[in-house]
Amino acid sequence: MFTGRLVFAQLMDFLPLHTFRRYVARYASNYPTKTFSHLDQYLCMAFAQLTFRESLRDIEVCLRAHESKLYHLGIRGHVARSNLADANEKRDWRIYRDFANALIVEARRLYADDDFGVDLENTVYALDTTTIDLSLKVFPWAHFRKTKAAVKMHTQIDLRGNIPSFIHVSDGKLHEVNVLDLITPEPGSFTIMDRGFLDFTRLYRLTQAGAFFVIRPKSNTLFHRVYSRPIDKSTGLRSDQTVRLTGKKSVGDYPQYLRCISSYDEENNKFLKFFTNNFELPPLTIAQLYKCRWQVELFFKWIKQHLRIKAFFGTNENAVKTQIWIAISVYVLVAIVKKRLGVEASLYTILQILSLTLFEKIPLDQLLNDKALQNLNQPSSNQLNLFD
Repeated sequence: MFTGRLVFAQLMDFLPLHTFRRYVARYASNYPTKTFSHLDQYLCMAFAQLTFRESLRDIEVCLRAHESKLYHLGIRGHVARSNLADANEKRDWRIYRDFANALIVEARRLYADDDFGVDLENTVYALDTTTIDLSLKVFPWAHFRKTKAAVKMHTQIDLRGNIPSFIHVSDGKLHEVNVLDLITPEPGSFTIMDRGFLDFTRLYRLTQAGAFFVIRPKSNTLFHRVYSRPIDKSTGLRSDQTVRLTGKKSVGDYPQYLRCISSYDEENNKFLKFFTNNFELPPLTIAQLYKCRWQVELFFKWIKQHLRIKAFFGTNENAVKTQIWIAISVYVLVAIVKKRLGVEASLYTILQILSLTLFEKIPLDQLLNDKALQNLNQPSSNQLNLFD
């Protein structure tokens, strides 16, 4: 019989704690940490994410019910709702942002050779924004519209592994197209975007940096066909053209030629049109790349369904951003564990297993590779799956 460490402690062993402590030291504050450290705060919030807690009271009650085991979980401080609330509101959220980004770097390295459905060696990103609605009375700092508050999560994911490579959390007023100013273009990479990011000045900046993009034009985008290439209509393609922009402003914003590809989406009965600055890839590959953009939509839906970012534990900006970044770090941590242990189960199944077994003493690799448990926790057909 295995009499070793608790599942939660084994999971947290995959955290680079030396890196965590470095970020804690970087953003030092006057808030006391002797009775409730930054690591205590992180572990309590990670526990909340993994076990689907809904409030600070919920976290406190669950952890105090296992008070004799808290030391073995790595929690040394006194778990109280007031301690956790104060820590979330007063400790710098950038600690958890930088720590999540460090985990992202490690996860992207692990998934670098994964296939994403298109035969392409280039790095491919999908960029999009999701809005998390809030109450204006409770979150006045997140003013969005006249009677509405919100925060936006602008996310670029690497399609090899669906790992977020860039995340920016803002209030609801920041338009998504402005996020392109915050991302450093990567030469040779592709960025797949919806029409909300259509800004020819910013797209031309990507072209000048040697990066490629695939984006849908707006219905009022003016352009002129220069010449057409032959296509195979049996594949769903309708046209492959070289075009020049003719709008009064766009002709100066993007002075070079663009490639315009049209295709028919039989599944949704829609005709789709794409702009790209890549003239080398086959047109069908460009169309396939745009379909991969939906992976970022699935990422948003998965995050909202399975991690606690819709019911916030605090009301000020620092607490909200702390919770979002810890949720992201937990998502990435589980992805790292899945890859390192060679687990075949989906991320959904892994989280369902962990939510029920964190206080068990079972070897983590044995637990997550147990076929019987995986079959019991298979999601229904309408569940969203990443890392299949």
